[in-house]
Amino acid sequence: VIRENWNLKYSACFVLCPLQANQTAPAVVSVVAKVLYPPANLLIVNDNYNDTKPTNKFGVCIKPLHYDYNGAMQILEFIELNRIMGVSHFTFYNHTIGPQVNCILKDYIARGLVTLLPWQLNMLSQKEIRTEGLFAALNDCLYRSMYRFSHILLIDLDEYIIPRHNNTLPQLLDYLGMRMSTRTTGSYSFQNAFFYLQWGDDEWVYDSNDAIATNLVTLKKTRRKSKLHPHKQRSKYICRPEFVVEAGNHFVWEFVPGHGTYNVPADAAILHHYRICEFGGDDCVKSASTVDTTAFRYREALVKAVKDNFEHFKDKCGLKDLPLPSAKKHKFLTIFNRNTISFKGKKSR
Repeated sequence: VIRENWNLKYSACFVLCPLQANQTAPAVVSVVAKVLYPPANLLIVNDNYNDTKPTNKFGVCIKPLHYDYNGAMQILEFIELNRIMGVSHFTFYNHTIGPQVNCILKDYIARGLVTLLPWQLNMLSQKEIRTEGLFAALNDCLYRSMYRFSHILLIDLDEYIIPRHNNTLPQLLDYLGMRMSTRTTGSYSFQNAFFYLQWGDDEWVYDSNDAIATNLVTLKKTRRKSKLHPHKQRSKYICRPEFVVEAGNHFVWEFVPGHGTYNVPADAAILHHYRICEFGGDDCVKSASTVDTTAFRYREALVKAVKDNFEHFKDKCGLKDLPLPSAKKHKFLTIFNRNTISFKGKKSR
């Protein structure tokens, strides 16, 4: 049984089928309740072991898309920024997606950049199983990716592993390899930094007339929580799939013997996590914070890539015109209201 099941009714499991010394990997297997039962299913075996071993080829695994997910701009920003940073392929799982995202992903599939797999579970998410069975999806993606990619990122759509000094993720791992030996490294863990969406946009947004640029979350949200989470708490990772036995959401649960985790220091790279307060409400904005513009390194390339794709998909996928920021008005009203309160105080004299 996979270790992360949150004590819910259902869990993902590994079904292990050991091969004898004289056996080769089968083309298909059947899963039956008892050994003597006749096979009622044929499950295709993905055997990538004898394929050419890739070098510095990075893929991304994303947990199942659900709730009719239709974040067109988010999916464009996620794919294009990760491509700029050296990712060559993305694996998505389709529980339920909306029409715009479905249209966009079909185009990326045709370009050979995306794999979209069906994902239907006859059980209640969050009550009977954790988040559409994400642990099954992550491990399915781990094994599908094995020997096809040298490294895979297991991250969410609101998360980006951003190097501090390097431009791409392959360059980052080469840089880490020069700082210490990574020969036995099975995964690289990155500390989580919350960029809460309740914090205001960066000042440049209010002076821009570029609707694409001002709607890119990695460029407009530059204030983050000062304190990073420790490794294994909210962290995410890049792993070498052939060295991993069982993948978790925030860290690897089990490695092939002799391999382990490299806790990447924050001065090399961190996980940028763009979301609302994790416990509800707005109290998170009271946390100590700092401005972090590391993602600005990708600004020109990202805006161009998303703009080109947005224009390509606009009519084809029915994308709506993007709004320009209106926060300047809100900012003025906040100041006005404060002055009004102050005025009332003086008036009482």
